[in-house]
Amino acid sequence: MPPPKDVVKIAIQMVGAIPQLIELQQTKPLSSVLKDVCDAWSLPNAERYALQYADGRQTYITESVRHAPLRPPAPPLRRPPPHRLFLPLQNRRDIKNGSILRLTTSPDQEAERLYIGIQSKNVDVKTDSLKKLASLSQDVTFAQEFISRNGLKQIYSIVEEGNDTGEMLAHTLKAFTELMEHDFVSWENLSTVFIKKIVSYVTMNAVDASIQQLSLSILENMVPTSHIFFEVVRKEVTLDRLLTHLQVTNAQLQLKAMALLIALLLSATDAERREMMDTLREKNIRQFIHKNIIHSSEPLGDEMAHYLYVLQSVSLNLCEHRMKMSMDPYSQEQRDLLQSLRQAAFESEGEVPAGTFSTERRRSLCAKEFRKLGFMNNSNPAEDLRRAPPGLLALDNMVYFSRNTPNAYSRFVLENSSREDKHECPFARSSIQLTLILCEILHIGEPCSETAQAFYPMFFGQDHFFEELFCICIQLVNKTWKEMRATQEDFDKVMQVVREQITRTLSLKPTSLELFKTRVNALNYSEILKLRQTERLHQEETLAVPVLELREKLKPELLELIRQQRLLHLCEGTLFRKISSRRRQDKLWYCRLSPNHKVLHYGDVEEGVQSPPIESLPEKIPVADMKMLLVGKECPHTKEKSSGKQNKDVLELAFSIVHDVEEYCLNFIAPTRYEFCLWTDGLNVLLGKEMTSERTQTDLDVLLSMELKLRLLDLENISIPDEPPPIPKPPSNLNFCYDFSHAEQ
Repeated sequence: MPPPKDVVKIAIQMVGAIPQLIELQQTKPLSSVLKDVCDAWSLPNAERYALQYADGRQTYITESVRHAPLRPPAPPLRRPPPHRLFLPLQNRRDIKNGSILRLTTSPDQEAERLYIGIQSKNVDVKTDSLKKLASLSQDVTFAQEFISRNGLKQIYSIVEEGNDTGEMLAHTLKAFTELMEHDFVSWENLSTVFIKKIVSYVTMNAVDASIQQLSLSILENMVPTSHIFFEVVRKEVTLDRLLTHLQVTNAQLQLKAMALLIALLLSATDAERREMMDTLREKNIRQFIHKNIIHSSEPLGDEMAHYLYVLQSVSLNLCEHRMKMSMDPYSQEQRDLLQSLRQAAFESEGEVPAGTFSTERRRSLCAKEFRKLGFMNNSNPAEDLRRAPPGLLALDNMVYFSRNTPNAYSRFVLENSSREDKHECPFARSSIQLTLILCEILHIGEPCSETAQAFYPMFFGQDHFFEELFCICIQLVNKTWKEMRATQEDFDKVMQVVREQITRTLSLKPTSLELFKTRVNALNYSEILKLRQTERLHQEETLAVPVLELREKLKPELLELIRQQRLLHLCEGTLFRKISSRRRQDKLWYCRLSPNHKVLHYGDVEEGVQSPPIESLPEKIPVADMKMLLVGKECPHTKEKSSGKQNKDVLELAFSIVHDVEEYCLNFIAPTRYEFCLWTDGLNVLLGKEMTSERTQTDLDVLLSMELKLRLLDLENISIPDEPPPIPKPPSNLNFCYDFSHAEQ
């Protein structure tokens, strides 16, 4: 007879004592359980003790989940990192059969002891207490107890009054960071003295790298919470100083410096952000990043990739203002820019002065020239630029092209002026549409994604990236127009091909604009047609009834193959990042399925560990205890973020395993959509359900396509009829009957 669900068999350890094996009654008060354990070891004052997990995160066991006090969330300026796991607070209901617990000092007693210890005059005692505090502060129960004793005030004092920059300070800053992570206390409560002290650790040279990392991390979390803090940090920690930290060889220090730089950019107003980006441009930060970070010998981590994506996005979004601004026909500055396009194309030094023509004649001549430039409304070309987006950004691009590549500009305009009207490629119309296409491809005007890591390496190799990209692509438009022998009616078709050329080339992640130019020009119209034809052949399957019947016959076998692959992937395991609602942490955890497919093993791992052995993962969930798989908005850890804007990227990667009863979940944020599909499919297989991810259908289609092609090789170039050929009638002289009577005669 199976044991009741509210009884679990566990082991309890204590230093210097023989472990106890007990049956824990989950309905029994925790205080009574502790008293029984203490009595067995003849320990008085059971209220001074607590149970703690012996392995893994060593969390205190509590009677129920304890929540942090609610307070208004910080403004959503900091982007939380990709693939973080939202961890619910541990409580006694999570204890499983076979768990190993440890009897230890209760959180309140430990908090009191360390509170006194960090005030000790003895340096060794104080250092040891701070070290222990930094370790225990990760536990929310302990953190509540320590903060309730006004422990943060003592930490403030150690930082504000101390001159030490060694081990003691490192433990102090680590403890402070962990305590603030629980959100019991607002960052806005920090004093100016404390902030300036933290700032000094960043700006001083003779400071240990670990202290500078922690200080940069503290400032990074502080900046989004208040514009006053932003102003203080921006004033005290100059961009020059941050660039100095970016140039060090210490990868972690470099990462924290980049994190603070991004936090400052995201917290700034538009004017402040533009000013900061101008300063960074003067310091050649793009070239430095391109050379020393993107092309460094060390592989680029996920967090640095995300920061580079944000820096690229923030920089490109500086174009948003001009993109959304329509042309003002009464603005002399804008009209001069428009006239400069005409003059650069048609007026030369030896031309007859405009004063020799009448006003009407001059207006007629200008209208003709604007028509040759490709404006739809040649009598009032400003009307073509009233549409926003792309607004004035299109005009800026045309002017940049005419001034920085005058030969290419003149060649474009004059070449098309000599063609028949219906075959000429309209420069202005093409430029306006191309600018809009580039804005859409580069996501200009869109908010930064909280998890994206896709940046273009060539962006960091060029100061005027958007304008230079336009110069290459507008010449591509003219080239493609000629290859397609297009007319005015084909304008939209040409621009679709150009969009495809740009998108396909960008997907190859060229490292420089020169390489982009070479590849995009090599991808001519005939190559696009070949690629489209190849993709169509891959996508299309013969719809003959016999082939469809063969497909259905092959499906069960191939689905079983996919199931085995999914389970094999779960056995290999995946590295996940823990996620919090506020900031990045460098904490990782690993999850994998046992070879016999009966137990999920998981646990925290250190940075750099790629595939830990299954024995090193202390936590486990029997597959038999798994009840349900939740994805997206149904997951409890996505509901916890309801105070802020739900992030689409996180929702698409979130899934949870419900085990024992519905309240207890193991929550995941997959590193990629690919991992999400493989894990959800594998878990559905373990639960005896259908695989529902889009990857399953993709894999099935690929396998079916390959299998069908192999089986139909002998029928190549032979058309398969929809209906089987009719069976012919037997010939009239066919007789299978032997008349024995005649033989007998």
